[in-house]
Amino acid sequence: MKVSAPIPVSVIGGYLGAGKTTLVNHLLRHAGGRRLAVLVNDFGELPIDDALIEARDGNLLRLAGGCVCCSFGSDLLGALQQLSALSPPPQQLLLECSGVARPGAVARTLTLLPALQRDAVLVLADAESLRERAADRYVGELVQQQLAEADLIALNKCDRIDAATLPALQAWLADAAPRARVLPCTQGRLPPELLFGTGTAPRAGTTGPAHDASQTFASVSFEFAHAVDAQRLAGALTDPALGLLRAKGLLRDAQGAWCVLQLVGSRCQVEALPGPPPALSRLVGIGLRARWDPAALRQRLEDCRA
Repeated sequence: MKVSAPIPVSVIGGYLGAGKTTLVNHLLRHAGGRRLAVLVNDFGELPIDDALIEARDGNLLRLAGGCVCCSFGSDLLGALQQLSALSPPPQQLLLECSGVARPGAVARTLTLLPALQRDAVLVLADAESLRERAADRYVGELVQQQLAEADLIALNKCDRIDAATLPALQAWLADAAPRARVLPCTQGRLPPELLFGTGTAPRAGTTGPAHDASQTFASVSFEFAHAVDAQRLAGALTDPALGLLRAKGLLRDAQGAWCVLQLVGSRCQVEALPGPPPALSRLVGIGLRARWDPAALRQRLEDCRA
């Protein structure tokens, strides 16, 4: 019997008012044909255009394009099981946490369900009020914990701070959340590939992605026939100097076995490829345009040739 690959789950956290709902709506509008499933505490927290809603079935909204939205209330595990049992199953699951939740704890819940797999933990932070929130005697500890548990931090509402404030805020975040990668943005406009696994990046030599995030982010894709030392490559890609935020590789290793490499922030893992191998190996990456050097990424790939 064929075993299906686990459904990747991206956890979206952040304190109240940071812009989580705006981001989720942005991702739904730019799903690009993907079958997304979105989990929220309550439908009222995620205003969805009525034109997108095709049917309502209890705590499940069926949306255009094969997407669904599920309200989980206090029964998160039950909702996760319900969504993973859908036929056809969603290709990606987005789980929006409450503003007072710890996204790391929510991500650990996923280990209880083998049909699901933790993907990115993204925490939104309000650039205008973050330092004040983090120092607050009542909520500061929670805000700092949310940041520390992130793979990626979306520093949202950057249009509301002056240019001189941004570098200082990024330096502060480097101390508060040293393992996370920081993504400056406005109105939650991040490239969907950051949450969907970079599966649709352009061919080598081109940059992207589209939308108004293109001034901040860039992506590239390489195809090649040679084998690689996958574990060595995984370590090389986590070097902050590369500016990589997200990467996915379908690779043939030194022993001839095919594997999947997934990088999110500074976390990178290599696992056996669950399905049939492609004709060629492929590595896709997305990073910050200001620090982007595809040639350096290509050189790391060459250095790890088996």
